[in-house]
Amino acid sequence: MEQRISLITLGVRDKARAAAFYDALGWQRAPGPEGVIAYDLLGQTLGLFGLEDLAKDIGVPVETLGHGGLTLAHNLRSRAEVEDLLSRAEAAGATILKPAQEVFWGGYHGYFADPEGHVWEIAHNPLSPLRAGDGAFRWQGYPED
Repeated sequence: MEQRISLITLGVRDKARAAAFYDALGWQRAPGPEGVIAYDLLGQTLGLFGLEDLAKDIGVPVETLGHGGLTLAHNLRSRAEVEDLLSRAEAAGATILKPAQEVFWGGYHGYFADPEGHVWEIAHNPLSPLRAGDGAFRWQGYPED
């Protein structure tokens, strides 16, 4: 696994309020699918996603996520890499929360919790290809090289 976090997703109860906060900080929204508000960072993206929708996507009750949901995403170049990394994580002591599968936004992903309970999404997103060479994540291909 390369040392990279691609997407930080914050599960929020009020997306409009959360987005207004980041907008007020001067952050610029990146284009993307409806349901996710995204801000490109330096080499990563911060995504705001409804807390209940996040719990549903992972397949756990919303109460499992506590006061707020947070997932750390690691994007890969192919579906096969998603399968491989989930297997390696499980072998290393992770709990698989959602096996690899197709997802509503057109990609392929699964979730695991590390031994401390931190939730990771492992994904292949054909709409956000990793940059050749350094593997930098670019939400919806933005910014272009």
